[in-house]
Amino acid sequence: MNPDRVIAADLRTDRLLLRRWRADDRPAFARLNADPRVMEHFPSVLTRRESDALADLIDLHFARHGYGLWAVEIPGTAPFAGFIGLSIPAFTAAFTPCVEIGWRLAAEHWGRGYATEGAFAVLALAFGELGLQEVVSFTVPANVRSRHVMEKIGMTRDPADDFDHPSARAGLERHVLYRIGSRSSKHVSEHQNSC
Repeated sequence: MNPDRVIAADLRTDRLLLRRWRADDRPAFARLNADPRVMEHFPSVLTRRESDALADLIDLHFARHGYGLWAVEIPGTAPFAGFIGLSIPAFTAAFTPCVEIGWRLAAEHWGRGYATEGAFAVLALAFGELGLQEVVSFTVPANVRSRHVMEKIGMTRDPADDFDHPSARAGLERHVLYRIGSRSSKHVSEHQNSC
């Protein structure tokens, strides 16, 4: 990415506003991170302090890279529903350095297609304005909901790419890796044009 390039602060879809974070998002983010349903496939729920520290890292990522994990607003429904966006993983693996697409939504907003809708908008930015060649996503094998979103947005998995996450706690090390390249992002463009 060209560091002089100005990235749009907000991304809009038919139903979502993906925007930069505000201070008043933090209480809702802390509730989301304290929900065992949301954090089922993570090492543990987060305390308020841990949640705020994660929000600080998200802000720092935006400052360093011009993109990140956008706060999700559902206009008329929820001022803060979670996040969807891009990040650069801090650990080393066979596929790093890379850019990861990820999402985390409050449980009351699951099953409505919001993660998929927002992820399509993020991929369009990744392969368009950002000029990325590939985006990855990964999770534990049991996280069927996230894997379903990865597949719906056109990502594919080669079992040979699966890996043990170096930061995961015992029992959650094994991760599946999904990829999508700019050449295979026709599905993303078609989706954006149909919105």
